[in-house]
Amino acid sequence: MSQQVTVTEHILLHQKMVPGATGQFTRLFNELVLSAKIIGRAVNKAGLVDILGFTGDINVQGEEVKKLDEYANRILIHRLARSGVLCAMASEENADIIEVPESLPRGEYIIVFDPLDGSSNIDVNVNIGTIFSIFKRKSDPAAALMSSDVLQKGSEQVAAGYVLYGSSTMLVFTCGDGVHGFTLDPSVGEFLLSHPNIRIPEQGKIYSVNEGYERYWDRHTKQVLAYFKSPQNALRKPYSGRYIGSLVADFHRNLLYGGIFMYPADLRDPKKPTGKLRLLCECNPMSFIVEQAGGLAIDGLNRVLDIEPDHLHQRIPFFCGSRNDVRVVQEIYESESRRKKNR
Repeated sequence: MSQQVTVTEHILLHQKMVPGATGQFTRLFNELVLSAKIIGRAVNKAGLVDILGFTGDINVQGEEVKKLDEYANRILIHRLARSGVLCAMASEENADIIEVPESLPRGEYIIVFDPLDGSSNIDVNVNIGTIFSIFKRKSDPAAALMSSDVLQKGSEQVAAGYVLYGSSTMLVFTCGDGVHGFTLDPSVGEFLLSHPNIRIPEQGKIYSVNEGYERYWDRHTKQVLAYFKSPQNALRKPYSGRYIGSLVADFHRNLLYGGIFMYPADLRDPKKPTGKLRLLCECNPMSFIVEQAGGLAIDGLNRVLDIEPDHLHQRIPFFCGSRNDVRVVQEIYESESRRKKNR
């Protein structure tokens, strides 16, 4: 136990290797870690106190708000706003950018988060999580905040990660120098390094997708599914189908074991014409993590981290995971794109 590295020690070591580091990022991360501990405690006690079920409100996505969703959102906004290093935040649950009030100390960082991913699974005790993405402001700090400060490409992220609340509480993140996982030891109240330098296998054996929506997919997306279920693929046998319905849980399993997560566009579903997942608070952070671990993330044709956001709650089709598996998807989409051009 004496040789275990805490997440704070890890961040401080990283800080020493960054020229001109001021410690602001470390303060921000400490608030993130504290928020995760508070939310994790609430998740573990959810069935014992009145934070299960719906609040009766509808969020900006048109979805019913779960009580634990609202609680996690309030905790993150309250704690992070007081870190003294943020100028703005954006949450899946809030329609607009949340600027840090002038009454509080402010800095140059911006954080975008999904306070409780997979919240539809809360009441049935399935793994859920918090996803976050961190940027640095580009405009003059003395001037008014610009929307372009928040609407940055994923390739400009300073850090990204997620907290998984399950049989154990685990923090996985990257600062652009690899992916590291920390597991919360409740006996000491610290996240301890448990998964250093995570690398996703180049070739996976698992596909994760909600096949119930197959009828809404286009032809090439159906071809993708057929590939993973066919004995004529890279494995020479069908992949295993594993789908929890919580992005953090499905992503985390595939990150460790290898595989591909898919949420394509639903062409005949008016709620999800470009997919369900949000570019800024879900796809960008997961794409940064998977690329740092040796994998890939695309919207079918394009690298997710190269997509220019056009609004705060933009949704995109999403395919991420093991390099070889994601390349197969891209090749099928590119082939279909060429076929359409040659008509």
